[in-house]
Amino acid sequence: MTGDRLPHEDLAAAWRKARPRPAGRHLDSAAMSRQSHRVLEAAAHHARHEAELGGYVAEATADDLLQQGRSVLGGLAGMAAADVAFVESAQAALVALLTGWRLPAGSRVACLPGEYAPNIAQLRACGLRPEPLPVDGIGRAEPERVARLLTDDPPAFVHLTHIPSHRGLLQPAAEVAALCREAGVPLVLDAAQSLGHTDTDVGADVVYGTSRKWLAGPRGVGFLCVRPAIAARLTPVLPEPEGVPPMRAFESGEAHVAGRVGLVIAMGEHLAAGVDRVRERLVAIGRLTRDLVDGVGGWQVVEPHDEPTATTTLRPPDGVDVVATRSSLLSEHGIVVSAIGPERAPGEMTGPVLRISPHLDASVDDLEALAAAL
Repeated sequence: MTGDRLPHEDLAAAWRKARPRPAGRHLDSAAMSRQSHRVLEAAAHHARHEAELGGYVAEATADDLLQQGRSVLGGLAGMAAADVAFVESAQAALVALLTGWRLPAGSRVACLPGEYAPNIAQLRACGLRPEPLPVDGIGRAEPERVARLLTDDPPAFVHLTHIPSHRGLLQPAAEVAALCREAGVPLVLDAAQSLGHTDTDVGADVVYGTSRKWLAGPRGVGFLCVRPAIAARLTPVLPEPEGVPPMRAFESGEAHVAGRVGLVIAMGEHLAAGVDRVRERLVAIGRLTRDLVDGVGGWQVVEPHDEPTATTTLRPPDGVDVVATRSSLLSEHGIVVSAIGPERAPGEMTGPVLRISPHLDASVDDLEALAAAL
């Protein structure tokens, strides 16, 4: 079958050419995307510079590049370079935010019932009290009911996971952001699964995420973007010297700078591909995946078929072990996907799911091979 069922085939060809040849069929970008040759080489080149020049001298030589990266990250989140801090992961970003914010113990935080369990754990570890945002039957926030909550009983802030890791559901983040702004309630957006996947310039007060998923950067790198009004409320352990953007105080001196360099290169590749074209192809891949696999072997798609994301999750037939299926797909068919247990989002999941998250290089043949294997 030809690729005429997916748009922008040139993006797929360029993506494949830019990367090492995969050992199988990689349909697991929600876990970690494949880095390009340029990203791998840039990170390795910086690591060599550290060995040749010393770590801090090498970091100083990368200052301009890293500042460009902050500018791009800020732009993707609708903010400025000064609003951005590089951190080590999405979880590190949330920890840095909560530690610096120092909200009173018992402060209420509204978040999705299906919130990512580690996020809930971090909120509770800081003495905060998670409470559910109103959602519809599939777990999508309902703006009208959210508006009533914000008016009648406003929380300290709203935490919204833009696309959760356990299902490919896009939350109405721009609508929620507008409601929060009107109510004077900050919105914190977890963009770990959305940056590089969909539009994250939605008007949130805080946007945080990671390098390794849809941006296809290295592991061990994340980011925290905070608007000045919220940044003014944060208290770092050690403030930055005068003249340095306050958010820089949340960057670790023990950072994996080579990984940050790799992320900047990956973001450049993302922009060069054309963010709108990237999103259009990813949406089409998600829809085609659901069309091809729903009902096959008794597996049932969780998301609406026209959901504008590339991630698909499948409920298993009765008696089928999701973890064993994931292992079988890998060992017998060379297909990489994820098995997601209900502990990932215990407030919403009732059982395990198989998660499929192809990137730009996915072909119709890859998706048909997955359907045949199932």
